[in-house]
Amino acid sequence: MMSLFVNDFKYVLPEIFCLTAVLVLLVYGVIYSTSSQHGYPILSRNVVWLAVLSLFFTVLLILNQSYLEASIFHNTLIIDFFSQFAKLVILLSAIASLLLSLDYLRSQKINSFEYAILIVLSTLGMLLMVSSYDLISMYLALEFQSLCLYVLAALKRHSEFSTEAGLKYFILGAFSSGILLFGASLVYGFTGMTNLEDLGKLFAGLGYDHSIQSGAVLIGMLLVAVGLLFKVYAVPFHVWVPDVYEGSPTIVTAFFAMTPSLSVLAFFIRFFFSAFYDFLDYWQQMLLFCSIASLIVASLAALSQKKIKRLLAYSAIGHAGYMLIGFASGTPDGIQAMLLYSVVYIMMTLGMFAFILATREQFKGQQIKYISDLNILFKTNPILAFSVALILFSLAGIPPLAGFLSKLYIFFSAVKVSLYFVVVIGVVTSVIGTVYYLRLIQIMYFEKVKAYVTYQQMDRTKSLLLGISCFFILFFMAYPSPLIILTHKAALTLCL
Repeated sequence: MMSLFVNDFKYVLPEIFCLTAVLVLLVYGVIYSTSSQHGYPILSRNVVWLAVLSLFFTVLLILNQSYLEASIFHNTLIIDFFSQFAKLVILLSAIASLLLSLDYLRSQKINSFEYAILIVLSTLGMLLMVSSYDLISMYLALEFQSLCLYVLAALKRHSEFSTEAGLKYFILGAFSSGILLFGASLVYGFTGMTNLEDLGKLFAGLGYDHSIQSGAVLIGMLLVAVGLLFKVYAVPFHVWVPDVYEGSPTIVTAFFAMTPSLSVLAFFIRFFFSAFYDFLDYWQQMLLFCSIASLIVASLAALSQKKIKRLLAYSAIGHAGYMLIGFASGTPDGIQAMLLYSVVYIMMTLGMFAFILATREQFKGQQIKYISDLNILFKTNPILAFSVALILFSLAGIPPLAGFLSKLYIFFSAVKVSLYFVVVIGVVTSVIGTVYYLRLIQIMYFEKVKAYVTYQQMDRTKSLLLGISCFFILFFMAYPSPLIILTHKAALTLCL
């Protein structure tokens, strides 16, 4: 037992600490929130700060073991630089999501200390999914993460929109999970294996001939891919995204936009590169179709949107399309470009949601909802308007900002494997996408003001997060080497 602890459990100390922190926070919240002796205190803000500290210490634990590489628990989990890199990005984005929620919970009178606990629990599921090296551990981690997200979408129990968003997400998410599980059962039924390394050896012909590549295994692989594509907002599995983005509380929408898709993409990459790389011709065509469809649908649908959160939903679908281009290239350069793009996108999204959450009317306390509400921003707060314009230019891919450089890496990786048609589609849809981003800037700076609205002053936490986002966009433009080196090492760790 001692040797088992030394050899296996030391690799998952960050996850064990995270789970312990959740249990402690849950006990703390339940006991104190129902304590008449303490006057039934509102604990949501306290628990959020404690959750931030818990995730921060989890980050330190991962940094402390960044040198470790191993397959543990009978090859069901794998620890390598790729998984550690993805975990760090997920944890930092979850911390940012929690910091965004501090003022929101108070202003919206949400007395739910469970919010922060659900964020940490879903983050724990993502950490386990990133390290999954088996179809069973992947499915359990995915469901662990998804169940928390369903509850978060319906966090505002008294809001019909939030309840509808949670129900839609739950029904369609359960359907996609069923498809994924059916695909995994087909793979297991016709190979007798669920471990990705064993499947990779089998399909490479080590001990078996290639007759095992039957139609049933191929269908199983494609069904697993369909279940995972639903989670990364890819067309044609995207119909739930705009409604869930709009109906969920804005702090939950920010978390959805930044964090869950990276964990799914990380396993998605490992699934195809470790187990099904010999099926490249099949899954590459599927991913290319989904990426092209995502780019076209998102760029055209976003042009007619009037609400900011729905616009950001279609923006997320479009950016998922760009990430899938890098993935579909099937090379280490493509994986590096996809990881680079995902980090840049998370930082840009952080800035946008910091702005949306901070901009509330002075007297009504309502958040901006429509794009037309931005017409007063430049007159009342020119520095904030400039910061938002910088993020929008980067999202649109205007050179030489971070968004442009990350798209350039995606297109270069596709050109190297002769995917010229996809690159042309990507460039055209990027130009179309520039229209709806520039429309926001045009409304901010040049729209005639019909009625002046005074906005509340931006709080320090959101100002800091918005500043970090803008600094990253400018710093990456001037000195991209550190992130490029990290993503290159992560891609090589996975592919070699």
